[in-house]
Amino acid sequence: MSRKTAIVFGGTRGIGAATVKALARDGYDVAFTYVSRAPEALPDVGGARIKAYACDIRDAASVADVFARVEKDFGNPDCVVANAGINIPPGPIADFDPESFRKVVEVNIVGAFNILQAAARNVADGGNIVAITTSMVRVGVPGGGPYTATKGAVECLVRSMQKELAGRGIRVNAVAPGPVDTDLFRAGKDEAALKRSAGLSPFNRVGQPEEVAEVVSFIASDKASWVAGQIVQPNGGMV
Repeated sequence: MSRKTAIVFGGTRGIGAATVKALARDGYDVAFTYVSRAPEALPDVGGARIKAYACDIRDAASVADVFARVEKDFGNPDCVVANAGINIPPGPIADFDPESFRKVVEVNIVGAFNILQAAARNVADGGNIVAITTSMVRVGVPGGGPYTATKGAVECLVRSMQKELAGRGIRVNAVAPGPVDTDLFRAGKDEAALKRSAGLSPFNRVGQPEEVAEVVSFIASDKASWVAGQIVQPNGGMV
């Protein structure tokens, strides 16, 4: 069976790293991106080819360069996962640092737009695009507004893109997990904050990166051929 090609933007750790492995296991050759430090070793998953590329998603030219290099190395991508992003310490909007907000907008909205735009231009007909957002868009949490606002914007892009690309047979979806145990999630949180996050789910725990990656890989498979324009929420019953 010939392998398809996937690009995972932000694939070095957490949900992105788990997604690289899940897609490789499920029949994709996988290209993934990192920001500045190349990974010391690449995952070894069956017969999959896996390769890493440097990328600053804030720069549209850097994103376009990744697509050009992947096309040369693998061919046109059949799947693009827009996972790269940053989190910021929560804080009330009245006191929030404008520069911190500008930074998260530049990465999480402008960066995601750059990925999605390039994906729309380059993904193969019949392929699929998946953006990683957050279930917190639908749960109002004090201090969480600036971060979740950026992910809500990405979901708007996803819904519009589905209508724009349906004629080429391309499916566009978002996967919006609840709290997931990653370095990004733990940054700036004390034990009390971690327990509050766990308490948002009736299972009283946060998710694991692999649980989200399994959802991404399902959506990227032919088994999800009728899942399009959706916000899929693996969040342990949080909302």
